[in-house]
Amino acid sequence: MASPTPLRRQPVQQRSAQRVQRMLDACANLIDELGYDGVTTTLIAERAGVAVGSLYQFFPDKRAVVQALTQRNLAHFMAEVARRFDETPVEHWSLGADLIFDLYVEMYREIPGFRRIRFGDVVDLRLIDSERDNNTVIADDIAAFLAERFGVPLAEIRLPVAVAHEIADSILNLAFRRSLFPEDTVISEAKMVVRAYLSGQLESWRG
Repeated sequence: MASPTPLRRQPVQQRSAQRVQRMLDACANLIDELGYDGVTTTLIAERAGVAVGSLYQFFPDKRAVVQALTQRNLAHFMAEVARRFDETPVEHWSLGADLIFDLYVEMYREIPGFRRIRFGDVVDLRLIDSERDNNTVIADDIAAFLAERFGVPLAEIRLPVAVAHEIADSILNLAFRRSLFPEDTVISEAKMVVRAYLSGQLESWRG
């Protein structure tokens, strides 16, 4: 199910679409610098080089800008997941966990604003889609991709993917938000735990 758009209206002309993207880029960089609470629509407009009235033509408030930014990040995430599975074929869907892990870590370290808000939990647990929490949206997208890619029933893998995602998210919280241990150490631990959980899926497939 597609997530609802936070845009008041869709940009029709290329120039308008580029202006919206500049607003999202400006928002991401400001979140890096100031955190979510420090960002205002006025600051976003100033950084993007547009009038604040132009911002309000497309977004009703700051939350909507961040929602659009989060949806853009998720779209990038899923497109990059597909590209990496194309480049590095794996035998079974459960063996792709490391590819997804590595992409998430790269986004955390390289995508402006992602370190602060990730996929929106800092703002709202239902920021991406008002009907599902953010983790469910992400897990469902991953499960749908894997089901199509590997020709397995979605109903069969939706739960294990959701569980693996929750495990990874909880452990990575130690690395990225709480900073209690070295990041790379916690990432390695998270991978090991998820691999161990998904090994049952792999063994069942091998029969």
